[in-house]
Amino acid sequence: MNFRWSVFLIASVLAMPAVAAGNNADVVRGLAARVGPIVGSASACQAVDQGRVQAIVDKFREVIREASSNGSDRDDLTRVFNGFVAEGRNRVGASQTDCTNAARQLADLERSLGQPAPPQTTSAMLAPSAAAAATAPTATLPAQGAGNVQGITPNEIRFGMAGPFSGASRELGRQMKLGIDAAFNRTNDAGGIGGRSLRLFAADDGYEPSRTLEAMRQLYEKDKVFGFIGNVGTPTSAISMPYALQHRALFYGAFTGAGLLRNDPPDRYVFNFRASYSEETDTVVHYLIKLRRLQPRDIAVFAQQDSYGDAGFAGVAKAYRTLGLSDASITRLNYKRNTVDVDEAIGQLKAMKVPPKAVVMVATYRAAAKFIEKTRDLYPNMIYTNVSFVGSTELSDELMLLGPRYANGVIVTQVVPAVGGYSSAVLEYKSALEKYFPGEAPSYVSFEGYMSANVLIQAMKRTGAQLDTEALIDTLENMRDLDLGLGAKVGFGRAEHQALHKIWGTALDAQGKYQSIELE
Repeated sequence: MNFRWSVFLIASVLAMPAVAAGNNADVVRGLAARVGPIVGSASACQAVDQGRVQAIVDKFREVIREASSNGSDRDDLTRVFNGFVAEGRNRVGASQTDCTNAARQLADLERSLGQPAPPQTTSAMLAPSAAAAATAPTATLPAQGAGNVQGITPNEIRFGMAGPFSGASRELGRQMKLGIDAAFNRTNDAGGIGGRSLRLFAADDGYEPSRTLEAMRQLYEKDKVFGFIGNVGTPTSAISMPYALQHRALFYGAFTGAGLLRNDPPDRYVFNFRASYSEETDTVVHYLIKLRRLQPRDIAVFAQQDSYGDAGFAGVAKAYRTLGLSDASITRLNYKRNTVDVDEAIGQLKAMKVPPKAVVMVATYRAAAKFIEKTRDLYPNMIYTNVSFVGSTELSDELMLLGPRYANGVIVTQVVPAVGGYSSAVLEYKSALEKYFPGEAPSYVSFEGYMSANVLIQAMKRTGAQLDTEALIDTLENMRDLDLGLGAKVGFGRAEHQALHKIWGTALDAQGKYQSIELE
């Protein structure tokens, strides 16, 4: 069907007498399939007056409200409409239509919707208002997002982050926020997202799940954020993620590799930037057995006694199974979250009949450093590894306070490239860090926050003027092979809500500097 016949059909539908309430939703779905791609294409074109586009979008949402018998129906129709809007934007991005054609289609749509329609119809609300808006001065039109989408005002887009800004793991929260803020500041200096500045609100949960719900409520209900980015921790995400899902808010780039954020199929509102703990520990077990020639019985696990430690331990067990080995004999040494009490774990270690030659640690930096401090002399040839959540820079600092021999040889798997390198991504990150936070040393945690935020920023730019949660998610799910200079392309899909799967290997030297190592 060509476009002019589509416009004729829309005008005919608008002129229909009122339909039974049960059929209203079907009428609106049909309209969404025709109106959505048109306004989506127009919204992707800077030369098109976005006030005209927004006027149609706003009134179509009124149509959706009238046609819906309950909140579930309204949400379903909104998702349908947003999907077609995203389809239109993607057509422009993929050069399947050009902006000249998009502008002409928008004008034809406005003319068709301006035809008189009988009152009391589902569609009648759309036609007169859209026609009036098309001829009114743009200065009188409401700004997109003002009073419409939570967290989006005429001047800013608000995101929230719940994390530890006090307690034993506070540096993880501070560094993650630092990286996100650096990316946001850089974007704001370049004009923001459609003229709106990005703003990050932070709430402290101390890395304690009992405090996480209140932090989330503060961000969403008081600070009125649009979505969440960079929440820190696995046990805390077990609280914050369901809250975000309940409110259908974006939960993006959490600083955790836990499987609870990686359901199959993925939760619509949850997107991960980093590789999983399972992938990190699987990689390091293969490294220890295949490259370091250790026997399975030579490996023990030192893990936090909660869902973070559970996730890492599960990855080790999975690696054993993929190698055709039994995971029943793996020794797990535990410590309690937010403490450096490792005595029980060391007691377990000493009780082992055959001492291990390697310990895979799933710990935060202070506990990991304490464990190494108390075991280095007992087992001078022990191989220590840890996952990226440890806080690599912070771990190095802790170990170097003890002395070079505690740091030398400690392995940390990373979900971003070495911050000591000279790749485009690293250099850009360091430049932003120096500009906005002079004196702050580069760290793997802030680098992850910076890169993760940049992926989201690219998605918001591609979404265009009609930014809301559903439209942004549609854009994310259509992002493929984005090259940010990491050495691995990132992207998502409807069945893939994790941007990266690559694991980088690093090891500390006697100066406390991380050197790249090959893991396979």
